[in-house]
Amino acid sequence: MGLCSCCCRCLELLCSVLLPPLGVCLRHGCCTMEFWISVLLTILGYLPGVLYAVYVILSVDPHRNRDPDEDYVYVA
Repeated sequence: MGLCSCCCRCLELLCSVLLPPLGVCLRHGCCTMEFWISVLLTILGYLPGVLYAVYVILSVDPHRNRDPDEDYVYVA
């Protein structure tokens, strides 16, 4: 993990403590299931939203559902 990656992760964690959906949005995007769960938990209570956002930022890989063939261009 490089310095830039560490700084980005710290910024995401800071945003997730101040406004939990914002930190999740920076890490995973605005139209993901993680983001909407964070919004719902934050509406239901601030502390559950913060705990979920920190968990998602630290342990869930944003590229876990990515197709490995997506990076290749097939020319016929």
